[in-house]
Amino acid sequence: MRQRIAVVGGGPAGLAFARVMHRHDRPVAVLERDPAPDARPPGGTLDLHEGLGQLAMDKAGLLAEFQALSRPEGQAMRILDTDGTVLRDWRPDPAERANPEIDRGQLRDLLLGPLDVRWGQGVTKVVPGGRDGVLVHFEDGRQEAFDLVVGADGAWSRTRPAVSPVTPHYTGVTAVETSLDDVDTRHPDLARLVGDGSVAVYGVNRAVVAQRGSGGHVKVHAQFRAPLDWHAHLDLGDAEAVRSRLMTLFDGWTAPVLDLLRHGAAFVHRPLHVLPVSHTWTHVPGVTLLGDAAHLMPPLGAGANLALLEGAELAEALADGPANPDGAVRAFEERMWARAGRWARITAAGLERLVSPDPAAALAVFDQVQPSR
Repeated sequence: MRQRIAVVGGGPAGLAFARVMHRHDRPVAVLERDPAPDARPPGGTLDLHEGLGQLAMDKAGLLAEFQALSRPEGQAMRILDTDGTVLRDWRPDPAERANPEIDRGQLRDLLLGPLDVRWGQGVTKVVPGGRDGVLVHFEDGRQEAFDLVVGADGAWSRTRPAVSPVTPHYTGVTAVETSLDDVDTRHPDLARLVGDGSVAVYGVNRAVVAQRGSGGHVKVHAQFRAPLDWHAHLDLGDAEAVRSRLMTLFDGWTAPVLDLLRHGAAFVHRPLHVLPVSHTWTHVPGVTLLGDAAHLMPPLGAGANLALLEGAELAEALADGPANPDGAVRAFEERMWARAGRWARITAAGLERLVSPDPAAALAVFDQVQPSR
């Protein structure tokens, strides 16, 4: 008899898990809180690494489709001083495929494919150990039992309390996100500044990073060290008030960089939270976690890649109906913890150096991963 399996969350981890299971003809109930795929903006762009996210796409049988949609030119990176001086300008070789970019929305749609997602199914609690299996509680008051529940429901996971009491803590760094549309036509000077990939500017405990997506869309992130309640007397829904505060925070920076913030139409507050770098838990039969639910870390390119690969690997471990499914999950957790712990330490150290009192430390981070050209 096949297991009743549910994955909570329709992000990269949950969809990768369900898509690889589907490839092996194993049904999975995908439970997603959003009422529809396009219920909210999908976010910016992701770089999928060869040995992580791209490997997951290969396991899902989607590597060729990913390669057709991805943007290798998006690997370009330019770093400026706060006065506008170009410090580094990395441009990928035409054949470079190590970390091509793809829009989050395109990745989501690619993974969704034939999957039958149960939209609008908000989960409030997961209770293991019941006589009929693991009990999932929904926002509308319903309950449903499964043999295995995979929590892929992000930073503020409702599944995590079933296995761990740990909650995310604030890093001391806040990001405020805005975006520019049709940038090549409406803001050609800024389009040239961003280039085909990203531009980053690092100051004292401050940073501005802009990244190009497809269709002339650019995401801009202002990052700075501040108390969690830095906005106590600021209406975050008032775009002009937020813009004014950002202009003050980045006062003295070169005008083109400030224009990235000045032309943003709306702003989203994103304080950066993380889980402990070595977050593990005592194995609980019938429940496990993937992605940010298991190892939330600074958004420095690793999180989504790990989430995708974990979803694919757990699915492969279960796809052939192992004699001991719980043992397969337990072995997967051990592998996940070891790999995620390494990346959590790398990204935690990276955030400390990228938004720090010494802008030269940020430059050194990039010099370590890509020699200057």
